[in-house]
Amino acid sequence: MASFLLHGIPVSRGIAIGRAHLLTPAALDVKHYLVPEEQVEAEVQRLHDAIVAVHHNLQELWAGLPKDAPTELGAFIDVHALILSDPMISEAPKGIIRARHYNAEWALVTQIDELSSQFDEIEDAYLRERKYDIQQVAERVLKVLTGTALSVAPVFADEDQPPPQMIVVAHDISPADMLAFRDRSFIGFVTDVGGQNSHTAIVARSLDIPAVVGMDQASRLVEQDDWLIVDGDAGVVICNPSQLVLEQYRARQLTMAKARKRLLKLKKTPAVTRDGTTITLLANIELPDDCPAALEAGANGVGLFRSEFLFMGRGAQALRIPDEEEQFEQYRKAVLAMKGRPVTIRTLDVGADKPLDQTDHTALNPALGLRAIRYCLAEPQMFLVQLRAILRASAFGKVRILIPMLAHAFEIDQTLGMIEQAKTQLRDEKVRFDEGIEVGAMIEIPAAALALPLFVRRMDFLSIGTNDLIQYLLAIDRVDYEVAHLYNPLHPAVLQLIASTIATGHKAGLDVAVCGEMAGDVKLTRLLLGMGLREFSMHPAQLLAVKQEILNTDLGVVTTRTRRILRAMEPGEIASAVEQLQTL
Repeated sequence: MASFLLHGIPVSRGIAIGRAHLLTPAALDVKHYLVPEEQVEAEVQRLHDAIVAVHHNLQELWAGLPKDAPTELGAFIDVHALILSDPMISEAPKGIIRARHYNAEWALVTQIDELSSQFDEIEDAYLRERKYDIQQVAERVLKVLTGTALSVAPVFADEDQPPPQMIVVAHDISPADMLAFRDRSFIGFVTDVGGQNSHTAIVARSLDIPAVVGMDQASRLVEQDDWLIVDGDAGVVICNPSQLVLEQYRARQLTMAKARKRLLKLKKTPAVTRDGTTITLLANIELPDDCPAALEAGANGVGLFRSEFLFMGRGAQALRIPDEEEQFEQYRKAVLAMKGRPVTIRTLDVGADKPLDQTDHTALNPALGLRAIRYCLAEPQMFLVQLRAILRASAFGKVRILIPMLAHAFEIDQTLGMIEQAKTQLRDEKVRFDEGIEVGAMIEIPAAALALPLFVRRMDFLSIGTNDLIQYLLAIDRVDYEVAHLYNPLHPAVLQLIASTIATGHKAGLDVAVCGEMAGDVKLTRLLLGMGLREFSMHPAQLLAVKQEILNTDLGVVTTRTRRILRAMEPGEIASAVEQLQTL
């Protein structure tokens, strides 16, 4: 068997070595035929019965969740159940059958193709990848329709012998399907599609399972039972490796396992550099149920609560807005769960291309359109509801409000005016809240970083969103595979803008955090420390590794080296200097 190498997107760290288990998706290339008039209602009933069967299956999966299952898994089953209940999935295909006389499979695929094309136009990476959830739900229905609804995980006859370790290879994997592997030898997965924000990526990180996605042809090139090495750090999959390569990776695997055990001892150790400087380590969360993982990792608080996750997964037809009471309960839940530690809640970060108002509204260039704070200011009633809910939650613990995508002074002033309006309403209603609640700005637009004095005069703290900042600064869509290789956190313009933002914020006496992917990248920890960063916010799984890097850092040395890096312009020189920082 020939050995070959595949490259993809690393989404969950670690190394997995095992046999390939291919998941064959329900064929989206289904049979196409017209149903006679007298059989149309029977065909509609066949589709209805398949949908009901999938509902029952999802309920069984939920009921069978082990007590130690990550909360994300239950949430994703709920999302799939909601999608399945949405009329755009459960009813629209029936209308196609009645109107066009398509067979059930053809009608369902026709509707899914239409929905998928709508999602492709969405700018936001997280929301765009929700089309895969719709496709995964449709595949479950198609499996019932075509009689292929078999268990996704193999069953091994000899229960006395441990089953072989298994790496799942698929075009895509739904979170519900992943549950079938939990109690088996599921040690990693590889998919053709997906990105950093896909549900499968999120589940992989929550389970701490090595994973590589976006590999394009993996499910076609890899064969059943091939030996695979999944390098979740480098985004590499090696198929049928040589004995020498296998031994090298097994040695790395053993070294990493020992290192992880050592990291666990750092949970209660304060993040203090060698020369005595205390660093604040915060967690990024999507839902209140993520708080226990943040505490378990030793986070000092929540640096980024992505509130838009409360608005998502509420059906495939459109985003439906949770009311004030529902939002308040979720924010309060997170605040109480963090037991006195601060919780920074980012206001809704969606855009005009997501039809919150269910209008047909597509921007020519949604990345530069009506999104985040621009959208909120254009929908003041919706924004006011969220602000009231956040303020009410501040009565139960330390809460900070973070505003995304600010670029203009008038946007800040309008936002602060809206916050004051919400406060006035709550005072009149005699509802408690923190009168001194801090309001901060996300620095993720180059114009904001370059005109920072406008911000520091008005805001209480700053948080640098490196993902969007790099994307806008380099004019690169980081989820576009054709240009993703140009997305470079070490571009000299990126480094200079981040360093100047940190310096200007500190000079004005403001706390400055980095909450983008750079904060959780241990290869960049010392570089950021050398720039003056004292507050990092990241996925909880990354926190202990970053803490270890901090504990081994001498600020005086890395600060001097970082000044030299910031003066460099050549990519090779910068990359080499950053690597050398790791050896100090």
